[in-house]
Amino acid sequence: MSLGAPGSILPREKGAAPLDVVIAVMAFLAALALGASLLAERTAAGWRAGLSDRLTVQIVPPANISAKALAREAETALSILRATAGIAHAEMLSESQTQALVAPWIGSGALLSELPLPRLIDATLVPGARIDSAGLARALKRAAPDSELDDHARWIARLAGLAAGITWSAYVILFLIALATASAVAFATRAGLDAHREMVELLHQMGARPSFIANAFERHYFMSTLGAALAGGALAAVFFLVAGSLESAGVEAAPFLPPLGLKMSEIGWLALVPAIAGIIALATARLSVLAALRKIY
Repeated sequence: MSLGAPGSILPREKGAAPLDVVIAVMAFLAALALGASLLAERTAAGWRAGLSDRLTVQIVPPANISAKALAREAETALSILRATAGIAHAEMLSESQTQALVAPWIGSGALLSELPLPRLIDATLVPGARIDSAGLARALKRAAPDSELDDHARWIARLAGLAAGITWSAYVILFLIALATASAVAFATRAGLDAHREMVELLHQMGARPSFIANAFERHYFMSTLGAALAGGALAAVFFLVAGSLESAGVEAAPFLPPLGLKMSEIGWLALVPAIAGIIALATARLSVLAALRKIY
């Protein structure tokens, strides 16, 4: 006697909607975590690329220095940088450019104009050139005592650590969400076995093997989880696309935060969330059913 296709035997429970909502929410959170890791890595890579071939010299004005003396020190430091082998270009930032750099943190207005801001010199290195930063810093100190050289090595290391921290935090969140998904599917599978106990017993009496019954449950929860996870992942993709479109229109959450929008090539990575959720549901349902059937029969 033919038992038919396993997936067509098990009906959808009337109380399945809460499970679908839980799976969709977890998939949405997982996609956000994955997107955050992609954003962190891309932003850190961009910052590292922007800082790795640049030097910054700041002339910090002491309390008793005159404007002319400060200008002379800045010009002296600029001349040393331009004469240094390996530096392709060096330029002193204007007062308005310096104010624009700090405006996102302290605002603009009368208070900003009254602050004793340092004179900044931005230098670009020749691609592949190696600069003796320590020797250059000593030469600058001798000629301009109030100068400070920053080769951005410390900031690059901090950015790399920050990106790694965000990425690993996202992986931990993804693992916890995967664990929660497996637990939810296992609980739903046991509840489904209890709800369809008579049908399972009938199939067993008709000669159905445990693997046949497990196939019915695993296909059922695979399709249910895949559909809910697709909805949650799609919602996260819409969130990142909307965030990117708002930033393109000039709307920013905060001027010093990195962009929240994902590129279209990065959006494709979010498809991993429903795919992995479906695989987790498939494996969890099968293992749960087989374990339960071994106890029953």
